[in-house]
Amino acid sequence: MAALGWVAATLIAAAAQTARNATQASLTQAIGTIGATQVRFLFGLPFALLFLALVAGFGGQPVPPLTLEALGFATLGALSQIAATALMLHTMKSQSFAVTTAWIKTEPVLVALIAAAVLGDPLTLPMLAAIAIATAGVILMSVKPGTEWRAAGPALTGLLAGALFGLAAIGFRGGILALPTGDFLIRATTILALSLALQTAILLGWMLAFDRKALIASFGVWRSSLGAGFLGAFASQFWFIGFSLTSAANVRTLALVEVIFAQAVARFVFHQRLTARQMLGMAVIVLGVALLLRSQA
Repeated sequence: MAALGWVAATLIAAAAQTARNATQASLTQAIGTIGATQVRFLFGLPFALLFLALVAGFGGQPVPPLTLEALGFATLGALSQIAATALMLHTMKSQSFAVTTAWIKTEPVLVALIAAAVLGDPLTLPMLAAIAIATAGVILMSVKPGTEWRAAGPALTGLLAGALFGLAAIGFRGGILALPTGDFLIRATTILALSLALQTAILLGWMLAFDRKALIASFGVWRSSLGAGFLGAFASQFWFIGFSLTSAANVRTLALVEVIFAQAVARFVFHQRLTARQMLGMAVIVLGVALLLRSQA
């Protein structure tokens, strides 16, 4: 049951995150990178608090007390995710939606190694092989033969965003595991609400001090901002459920299916063409994900 739970949660999260990224990419043109970054947090926090109230109310469990360890891990995740989101949106300004998503999804190897060392998450040879194959598919999609190093700036920002998203995943899973009480659902939702509260406070302070124009502009496009906020909170709810049920490496490797979802969005929403090399890379990603699921079975 747990295996089915984390797989379902991850697939739902990947689909919702693809939709949120597409919404944020559109917002970047209207309110800038930092403005679009804060939308997922400021407009997502009310939904996260609503989710927490519903889980606590219908589940009959109190919200777990916070520990310093849980707060530290959540802060690490929150800060890493802010930086990763800003880098992702910056990269999307010059690159296609699908290719940017592919660069970001090189994170699972880093997640697996760090999570094994810091959190004690299991790491087996079949898992490592599956992660390596899936990541190779991402690289195949994103690295064009003959690309010169000086033209690789967007690739580097995309890869750095992926590394920071991986660090965020480790921080969030660490925070969930550090809570002393509650089942997987209440612990996941508690860390979600805490993380979004931290991120909202940090970005609100920054924008009030340095970029009030973008903050005001985000309320001017409140419909799109609210949509991005809901999708962000909804996706995060299921990411965190996945982190509460299995290792961060498992979740982030299965999440590579988001590259395929992104290709569909790029083709049918943004009308960006898919090359033969990208199609081959997608097939390799699917192979790697299938091997991961087999190793878990």
